[in-house]
Amino acid sequence: MRKRRTAAGPEVSASERLLFGGPLRYDMGWNKHADAFLELGFRAMVVRLPGMLASSLRLARQADPSAARTVLAAEAGRGVAQAVSLLAVNSALGRLLAGADIERRLRDAVPALAVVAAMMLVAALLRAASTYATGRLEPKVERVATELYLERAANVELAAIEDHAFHKLLDTARYGAQSARRMIMYGARVINAVISLAAAAGVLTVLHPALLPLLVTMTLPSAWSALTNARRRYESFHVWIQHSRAGHLIGHLLTEPAAAPEIRVHGVGPFLLRHYRSMSESAEAEQARLSRLAARTGLIAAAWTGLATVATYATLGALLLTGAMALAVAGTAVIAIRTGAASLDTLVLEINELHEEALFVGDLQRLYAEGAERAIPAGGRPLPEEPEEIRFEHVTFSYPGDTTRPALDDVSLTFPLGRIIALVGENGSGKTTLVKLLAGLYTPDRGRILWDGVDAADADRRLLAERVAMVAQDFKRWPFTARVNVAIGRPSAALTEERLATALAEAGAEDVVAELPRGLDTLLAREFSGGHELSGGQWQRLGIARAAYRRGRILIVDEPTAALDARAELEVFEKIRALAGSGQTVVLITHRLASVRHADLVHVLEQGRLVESGTPEELLTRGGVYAELYALQAEQFTARIPAPKPA
Repeated sequence: MRKRRTAAGPEVSASERLLFGGPLRYDMGWNKHADAFLELGFRAMVVRLPGMLASSLRLARQADPSAARTVLAAEAGRGVAQAVSLLAVNSALGRLLAGADIERRLRDAVPALAVVAAMMLVAALLRAASTYATGRLEPKVERVATELYLERAANVELAAIEDHAFHKLLDTARYGAQSARRMIMYGARVINAVISLAAAAGVLTVLHPALLPLLVTMTLPSAWSALTNARRRYESFHVWIQHSRAGHLIGHLLTEPAAAPEIRVHGVGPFLLRHYRSMSESAEAEQARLSRLAARTGLIAAAWTGLATVATYATLGALLLTGAMALAVAGTAVIAIRTGAASLDTLVLEINELHEEALFVGDLQRLYAEGAERAIPAGGRPLPEEPEEIRFEHVTFSYPGDTTRPALDDVSLTFPLGRIIALVGENGSGKTTLVKLLAGLYTPDRGRILWDGVDAADADRRLLAERVAMVAQDFKRWPFTARVNVAIGRPSAALTEERLATALAEAGAEDVVAELPRGLDTLLAREFSGGHELSGGQWQRLGIARAAYRRGRILIVDEPTAALDARAELEVFEKIRALAGSGQTVVLITHRLASVRHADLVHVLEQGRLVESGTPEELLTRGGVYAELYALQAEQFTARIPAPKPA
């Protein structure tokens, strides 16, 4: 199989083309802040340092103000202690190298040495305090950042979740919470290194002005190397994130219970393993590319650092030989250079780490902002308490990126409340899209949805959702207990046995629960110890019980009997009719037209347009699309079965 290269670097594997239809690489052009964040240079890094430290401090104060103050004070204190220690060393060296009487020189140096010892003790105590407070602070920062991430993700419009670009942002921002946690550690180290470097730089400047530029020159190559590699890693992460997710997906499919039977019967295991290996090799090639570039960059930086170090110590030697610097001062200068170089190295590396993590926190903050922009609007006009009808007026809706035809095209129809309304049509006719608009999950591109004259676009969307219960064809099978799977229909309501029993009875799901080993407390997740799995029909009944528990005024049921046998199907429709008889509005989507014979009103959709409306009897008499579909289904049951041939 041939492979081809993309601008991203390593080859596009045949597995990407076969399984996913093309290269799983992202063009960095999507990233709104790519230009700003990927132009990483020493000057840019220093300019952005206050903002990055402020961002770390805000996260820390939000998570645990007391621990944040402790870390800040401890790290600042450590830097001050190191500065005082360096000045004390300078004083001690001056006394030890001045004068002829060694005993007196030692005695004069004792106070300065005592200060050094005291500063070492203070630094150790402050380090312990910082370690303890950081250990308290980091997990809290990660939790707060993750909660904000999940809150934003849970509150955006459904259209945002289904939008490719926003989902990409969800993927990348997911790593921001861990980066926010690490930013606390790196931020603390940066504060300490800045103060230590300031002390060393101050001493060197006093000793001789030429030493400070040389100190900076020694560290610039490593700064360039670290920042260059950080830029490459960050860009690679964004370009390859979808590829990485696809590789994990293949691995997950090999262990997924739902796929296990087909994997074994059809021998899919070797096929998936082969493509997992191919995808992994592509990712490994990208990592090898980054390692090769990092090694080359590191060698160049090391060579320049070596030259700068030689120049620094040569300058120091020249100052000694020319008498421009005393031996005691030179000794202090050596210590200051080593301390300053170590502090500057630490500062550059920690700022680089801080900057790299800040890139991912930036993704997280962008998600916060974009999530707020795309959130379900809060507030709005109240809906009528007892509306008589919901009316669609010339509603048109298209899914983002779909340029073929609208999912709904100029649809006008009425849902009289307190009745059973059926939506009928072939696959792709727009039935499910229409009920999602009815439930407020989407808003129309054109037209209006009116609740007795109140436009749903202006209404309080959360109050609208309160009135709706939905049993989707692919409703979520929560990996929790049976009790939660029912009660999650309205988690804000008090969980009572009476309400649970009523919901189970309305759905005809009592037998399902009775057969479970621990009743309602049975865990419905086979992947956990003690977990149990339901059949498709049992899940269907539990899903209807969930909708009954919600007690919404409008019950939307999408293919409610798809997984049920004929007897169970009849029972479920009897339950649905009973719900409608109690005043609840039932909107029913089904392909089995015999099941809608008790509906009060049927709307027939075809390719996104409303083509017929009426009672089942009226539509059969009219002889249109509904009658044609009904006849096709009835023919399957009325066709004469040929007699067996004689032996």
